Amino acid sequence: MLNAMSFPSSLARGYPDRAAPVAAPAQPVTALPALAARGRSAAPWLVAVLAVVLLCLISYFTQTLGTAASAVGMVVALFPMAGVLLAVKLVDRWEPEPRSLLVLAFAWGAIAAVGIALGVDLLLSIGFGLSDSPAREAMQSVIQAPIVEEFAKGLGVFLIYVTARRAFDGPVDGIVYGAMVAAGFAFTENIQYFAISAIEGGARELTFTFILRGILSPFAHVMFTAVTGYALGLAARRGASAAAAVRPWVVGMVGAALLHALWNGSAQFSDFFSLYVTLQVPLFLLFILGVVLLRREEERLTRQRLGEYASAGWFTPQEVDMLATPRGRRSAMAWARTLRGDRSAVMKGFIADATTLAAARQRIVTGRDPGAAADQQVLLARTVAARRALFAP
Repeated sequence: MLNAMSFPSSLARGYPDRAAPVAAPAQPVTALPALAARGRSAAPWLVAVLAVVLLCLISYFTQTLGTAASAVGMVVALFPMAGVLLAVKLVDRWEPEPRSLLVLAFAWGAIAAVGIALGVDLLLSIGFGLSDSPAREAMQSVIQAPIVEEFAKGLGVFLIYVTARRAFDGPVDGIVYGAMVAAGFAFTENIQYFAISAIEGGARELTFTFILRGILSPFAHVMFTAVTGYALGLAARRGASAAAAVRPWVVGMVGAALLHALWNGSAQFSDFFSLYVTLQVPLFLLFILGVVLLRREEERLTRQRLGEYASAGWFTPQEVDMLATPRGRRSAMAWARTLRGDRSAVMKGFIADATTLAAARQRIVTGRDPGAAADQQVLLARTVAARRALFAP
């Protein structure tokens, strides 16, 4: 049960149109309490593993493709990567995930997942021998690649779930982490495809490959691995432990692999462009619609949880509208910019902390995070300080 009296708050004063006679913050922003990093930051051992694998990949690319071709491939691959990262940022705007985890997710896809895929391909080549037959090529494209690559990418999402559970709150978070892993994987894979195209066919072949992978299908991997992230996000919303999350993780990877196989199969066995228009584009539009609906559900949950704090006196109903609706946030930012010294940065922090507070409340309600109560107190302190800073003379 929430108790406003257990923590002095000025938030119950209302939200007037002009500055209220509230004292300036008793402590500078830099002295505000911070959330514990444990459970919401990158695990050091994962960073060490990625560093070792990165050195191996650099050696592999420079030796097999050459330094010049690898550099050309990397430069060209930056363009579709930028578009994908911008789209992921838009999805993640409501409750942004910790930057360190987003970097870790991208790095896992770009380094570890690619390393796993290449390692499995090498082992299979040693075990069954090299073959350029159509049957071997079809098996690699439609069976091997979807299974191995979606497992490699999905493993990264699962490791984030296990090591950073306090920053993994629901389906949207899962989609964001899955998309970042996929963006990293697609980036490195594109380097290889673009470099090979430049070597074998020069600028003409490189242009065709860029149109195919960089313009027509930059979100293919994102859509596949987002299915795995969505499944783990549902498990997180239910408060599933790491062991209990294994089953939805596997189900998500199976779904991702099936989509991946369908995509590769359309290029392998039929007219890619016809199937692209009639099947892949509608699937992508459905994916976008699903993300939009999930974002609205996330907004609804934020409003519900902050409403519980309002009932206890921590926020006014007007503040809940301001913090938990897109229109309210835009109006709040516009108002903060009119204050002396432009206090939009303070308002941005206020909105971010309030949204994180709603997520912490959800973890308290589900009982899946023993540390959520401590997070609640830290975030309440931060919102009180932000409120005072906004109304300071």
